[in-house]
This record gives sequence, structure tokens and C-alpha cells, in this order.
Amino acid sequence: MAISIAILDCDLLLHGRGHKTLDRFELDSVSDTILLTQFGFPRQFILYLVELLREALCRRTQRSRAISPEVQVLAALGFYTSGSFQTSMGDTIGISQASMSRCVSNVTRALVEKAPQFITFKSDASSREQSFQEFQRVAGFPGVLGVLDYVQVAIKAPNSEDSSYVNKKGFHSVGCQLVCDSRGLLLSAETHWPGGLKDTDVLETSALYKQMQGTEEGWLLGDRRYPLRKWLMTPVDHPESPAEFQYNLAHTATHEIVDRTFRAIQTRFKCLDGTKGYLQYSPERSSSILLACCVLHNASLQSGLDAWTLERTDPLEQPESLEQRPEDRDSQAEDLRKQLILKHFS
Repeated sequence: MAISIAILDCDLLLHGRGHKTLDRFELDSVSDTILLTQFGFPRQFILYLVELLREALCRRTQRSRAISPEVQVLAALGFYTSGSFQTSMGDTIGISQASMSRCVSNVTRALVEKAPQFITFKSDASSREQSFQEFQRVAGFPGVLGVLDYVQVAIKAPNSEDSSYVNKKGFHSVGCQLVCDSRGLLLSAETHWPGGLKDTDVLETSALYKQMQGTEEGWLLGDRRYPLRKWLMTPVDHPESPAEFQYNLAHTATHEIVDRTFRAIQTRFKCLDGTKGYLQYSPERSSSILLACCVLHNASLQSGLDAWTLERTDPLEQPESLEQRPEDRDSQAEDLRKQLILKHFS
């Protein structure tokens, strides 16, 4: 049975912009190959998304009855996975570039509303033990709850004279603090940070930081940019013993999961890939698009798709070590790391 997608683009019909629209769009008439190449996902996942977001998308278009949820989802996926409002993309589903932009806004808001449902950091004993086991199978590093990173997504310069979005590399960006599990599933995604903030400043003012303060068992893994804490294990800066070298090797092999995960997200959602150009939106809207893509990543992974199928193979950028003042060092965390190395890596 063909699934028909009714289209009524009110702006075009009322004002006649000369753009050719289609009366109906038959999703089942489009091959699986086209859906994958133009919209980035297989048919069953697209249909799942339509039903997931239908209520929110119908609610937003109730007055104008402009475009069906099916077409809105396809338009948004086309943008997320290509990074542009191409005329050919609109022609495929029969809507204008302006309508595509509205669809992206609607679907982005609907996905952001779903973020608490799809991006969760469970702290119950069963979830904690499962995390320990799955991470330890990666490289033998015990007690890992998740791997932490802070990434940048390029955006256009804000209209205001706000230098807080200029990062250390000199371009405007929004920052995203991510934590993922051993499969690449995002446990936390805070996407609203100005790109000029330091990783440590973001961490210490984040919701994640408050959540981790009460952690009594287990830790996150962070790279050299982060301070060592009882709940955040970092590499040994100057390893000397074989055990310290082994600890660092296991740490690197485990921590790279979050690097691989974000590379895969950027590869699938080319709107986030700075090599293809920057997001042409305000910081607030860019942050929402980034979070929407994170929700899609988790939803696709939970639906059985491979998180790293589209992963780029760029060499990992080596982070600079954090320069800590003596008074900022956590002696309890240092003792805990020494005990960890002695017990598990000697």
C-alpha cells in the first residue's frame, strides 16, 4: 500500500511564486537508495520519525495546514544530511526553499522537545554495572560510566559584537559537551555553549558537573584538557612506569569512542561539518539544530542502525594538556588514580 503525502504549500498557492508544486508525493514510489542518499536514512526509520513527531508537527501547522508531517520530516532530514536548502531537494518533495526552511525549524523544535526521552544518563545500579562491563571489554579500563568531550560546530558570526563565540582557532562556533557510552549512544549533550569558553569552564558550569558531584562509584574519562577529579579520570601527563603507560593506552583506546561518535555524527549530518561550510543561523538556532542531530543519532542507534557506519577517518587532534595551579589539584583524585593504576594496570 502506497503511503501518500498530501502537500498544500499555502504561500506558493496564494502568492504564486512560480515554483512547481506536486499535488501528492508517493513515498513508496521512491527507492530505498534515493531515501538513503538524499535523506540519509532507511525507509523504516523515516516512517518511525514521522509517527514520533506527527503530533508536534500537526500542532505547529494546524492554522495554515501548510505541509504534512511526512514532507516536513523529509525536508529536515534533507537539510541535516546535506547542509543546504538545495533547489533539487525541494523539487524532489515539491516545496520551495522558503518552505524547506520552515520545515527545518518545525522538525528541529519537535526533536529538541524529545531530547529528554532519547538522551539520558541513567544512574541506577543496573545501568552502572552494565556500563562498567561494556567499557571494560573495550580496553580493560574498569569503572567507566561514560567518555567525555567538548566539540565545536562552526556558525556564522552573530550580528552583535559578541566575541564569546570566537573559539581559540579564530572562528565563530557553538560548543557542545558530550558524554557517550561504549556503543556511541549519547548520555549527555549540552549544545548551547559559546565557542569561546574553555572546556573546563563549560564543565564546571554544566548540568553534568552538578550530576556527577554525587557519584560514589565509577568515573568518566576525559582527555588532557580536563582536571583530574574522583569522578573524572584523565591521562597521566608524564608516565614513567610500565603500569602508567598501560593505563594511558587503555584510557586512550576507551576515550576515542567519543571522538569517533562525534565524527560519525558530523559525517551523517553534514550541516555540522565545518569543512562543508558553517551553519547560517544564530547561535541559539544553531544549538537547537545540533541538539536535534544528537537526538536523531540516538534514535537511529536505538532503532538498530550502526553509529559508526559513516565515520570519517581523519586523524585525531591531540589536545593540549591543562595547566593547573597547585591549589587546583585534587589530591584525593590523584591518590585514587594511583590506586587504580596499581590495582588494574601493574
